[in-house]
Amino acid sequence: MIAVRAQRAVVDGAERPATVLVDGERIGAVLPLDAAVDVREVVLAADEVLLPGLVDTHVHVNEPGRTEWEGFASATRAAAAGGVTTIVDMPLNSLPPTVDVAALDVKRKAADGQVSVDVGFWGGAVPGNAGELAALHEAGVFGVKCFLLDSGVEEFPPLVGEDLAAALRAVAAHDGLMIVHAEDGDLIGQVAGRRYADFVASRP
Repeated sequence: MIAVRAQRAVVDGAERPATVLVDGERIGAVLPLDAAVDVREVVLAADEVLLPGLVDTHVHVNEPGRTEWEGFASATRAAAAGGVTTIVDMPLNSLPPTVDVAALDVKRKAADGQVSVDVGFWGGAVPGNAGELAALHEAGVFGVKCFLLDSGVEEFPPLVGEDLAAALRAVAAHDGLMIVHAEDGDLIGQVAGRRYADFVASRP
């Protein structure tokens, strides 16, 4: 167990002095700054702030298949350097995309032994895989992600019409979570340049 003493700590959404006891991977107690403790201590400087670890729920770790874009080793080291203690990986850009339990197992094996922070996974909803969504939920994904327009990678096509309805029914059946990239492909125009304003103009 260690005690981290900080004149500036964020506790319950407010900044205040505190001593935080850490027992293994868990916070054991939050005590007053001057609390007497009989453990190893780490004292933060006056200009340092003790913050809860951040959770990034939208990370594209493209391993396996497109590891040169970003793999588990680099993604999780970067997260740790920025104070992010948990990432949740998006289901597309890796090969295979995380649209069934077999693909989730491939992702987990790719991550094994490479991660510097906690890692969770989103599953993917694509045409024809509504029957896979309950099994993905049971296997531990946080929810499923779908696109309503071209995702940018051919192996993760958009959901439209009955495919979208079937996926929504499947997720509702186990009281799951679906997140939707909800742009209408019929309204989106081609991006005419490289400026951010050009991108905005393509999405009226």
